[in-house]
Amino acid sequence: MPRRTFRYVPFTITQDRTAEPEYEARCVSGDETECGAVSGTHHAPGPVEEWQRKHTQETGHRRYRRNFGDYAVVQPPPGMAGFMSANDGAG
Repeated sequence: MPRRTFRYVPFTITQDRTAEPEYEARCVSGDETECGAVSGTHHAPGPVEEWQRKHTQETGHRRYRRNFGDYAVVQPPPGMAGFMSANDGAG
């Protein structure tokens, strides 16, 4: 059986600045069933928060499920990039 050596490599995970994050909210108010109204997806939290305020004002609903999504990039430490291909660990 071949022998393998695993080494710790301190990768850094950062937000991908080339892709915009996404914000969204869904109204989950209701006793038997949730309202289900959604804000739509936006690239900043402001429009979602404004939608929540208006929805609360119109309906009295005050409970929301907020979602935030972004993209992340995993970077090897300086000096290791040349040793790793783009497909390492991809499957």
